[in-house]
Amino acid sequence: MSQPPLILASASPRRRELLAGLGVTFDVITAQVTEHEDSTTDPRVMVAHNAALKADWVAARHPQSWVLGADTTVFIDGHALNKPADAAEARAMLRRLSGRSHTVFTGIALRNESAGVRIDEGVASEVTMQVLDEAIIESYLAKVHTLDKAGGYGIQDHGELIVANYTGSLTNIIGLPVDETKQILTRCGLLKS
Repeated sequence: MSQPPLILASASPRRRELLAGLGVTFDVITAQVTEHEDSTTDPRVMVAHNAALKADWVAARHPQSWVLGADTTVFIDGHALNKPADAAEARAMLRRLSGRSHTVFTGIALRNESAGVRIDEGVASEVTMQVLDEAIIESYLAKVHTLDKAGGYGIQDHGELIVANYTGSLTNIIGLPVDETKQILTRCGLLKS
């Protein structure tokens, strides 16, 4: 009997690449939901909620399938920095992060409605930024499309220009913690250990 398909409930090209790197076959269906993005919400709660929201929306429409949802945010000064609305907001985010450390939180949700499976996990990593003057910020923004990235940056896209160091999962900072995702998929029989 063949395994029901895995669906990634995310439009993120970075999540698609990271999940493909695990060698698992999957389809992509973008959840048509409005994510909770109140910057004062506990970031762990926010990313868990949004990951579950995406996974639940797709799983309700594909109850036989395994559905993976994820959401990532950047957290500093008691506030979440989600995707910037425009270049001006991206600049403001990079100025705020300059020379400081912040936390990147990702929530992961795996669902299979017909099997009654609901798994939710969260991962955190720390990133320390270099001191960013206006010239560095402008150079970075000229090289990288930042409007689809929490915090207005992507560590995988010219991160050497702006990131001093990080601790924890690099793939979490990119948008999908691969080790934790692999463990969940292996536990559910979607990947061989």
